[in-house]
Amino acid sequence: MFDRPPDRPFLIFDGDCSFCRVWVEYWQQITADRVLYAPYQEVGDCFRDIPRQQFKAAVQLVLPDGKLFGGAHAVFRLLALVPGKNSLLSLYEKAPGFAPIAEAVYALIARHRTFAYRVTKLLWGVPLESETFGH
Repeated sequence: MFDRPPDRPFLIFDGDCSFCRVWVEYWQQITADRVLYAPYQEVGDCFRDIPRQQFKAAVQLVLPDGKLFGGAHAVFRLLALVPGKNSLLSLYEKAPGFAPIAEAVYALIARHRTFAYRVTKLLWGVPLESETFGH
């Protein structure tokens, strides 16, 4: 599917999005070296099977086995790599109705990234610190 599958989970995000960058920096703090991160503007060409529009619409998580997850599902899979943070993935995969609601909320935020960045900055400050969320 891809030119070369990554050796660990690889989150690809929109490097031009302030909201995305703030949350990716936070996720980097809590996942440490368990996950690779890069903007699609730098690595998108290495993943020719993922349309550019898909990168622009949502984060993409590529697993070492080549499986691909986007949007809220990608975020919850990413968080599940952190000990004690797998509850959202469990809800997403098992609770009836949770996945479509999560994806709708993700899509709403994605369409209003500048506003979401401002809300993040107002509520938690930028940069986000892992201690802010009880890590």
